[in-house]
Amino acid sequence: MHSTDSVTVVRGEEELLQRTAHLFASAAEVVCAANDLWTFAWSHGAGELADSAAQQRRPDQRVRKIYQAGTLLDPVAAHELAKRRDQFGAEIRVTTDEINETIIVDRRLVILAGDRTAGGRSYSVITQADTVQGVSSLFEAAWRSATDLAAYDARIADIRRLAPQVLDLLSRGVKDESAARSLGLGVRTYRRRVADLMSSLGAQSRFQAGVRARELGIV
Repeated sequence: MHSTDSVTVVRGEEELLQRTAHLFASAAEVVCAANDLWTFAWSHGAGELADSAAQQRRPDQRVRKIYQAGTLLDPVAAHELAKRRDQFGAEIRVTTDEINETIIVDRRLVILAGDRTAGGRSYSVITQADTVQGVSSLFEAAWRSATDLAAYDARIADIRRLAPQVLDLLSRGVKDESAARSLGLGVRTYRRRVADLMSSLGAQSRFQAGVRARELGIV
């Protein structure tokens, strides 16, 4: 652990939750932005410590979460998100924009995730008021522009069903005409599905879509 007056850096999700679980349990509001569902620190209910924090949380606590849209391309993740929404009463929205993985507790404390490394991930726990206010403002802007989980899930149901096949065809460099034929789609429909898939993954190119899908474990 390394700390200054208003910033503490911890190593790994377990240490982070050991130091902050009591804050989650007593908070009136917790908001979170995450790129995927499975990262330990960002998953209410994942792991022993997070389970403990979830069980101790105030019944009137408000929880808001924003996830990267690509998460919903994984049927297991999509089901898990809906279950957590229903079990914990969390408000969940989805965005196709890039997001910085962040947790904000009662607008008084911010947790920023660092890059993953071979030795684990570091987290900056920040209490400096101006920084907390700035990060909170960024979250609120992202929240306003994001889409409700149920609405987005319904929108991409067909894309999710076809995602593995489309990503496989793209990775093999199959031409659009042949790919569309193999899926029983018209070429224009296939290209629209590819564009929708790229949007959900936040990808600017077909190659980037493949990379992002591998990061999320979809392929």
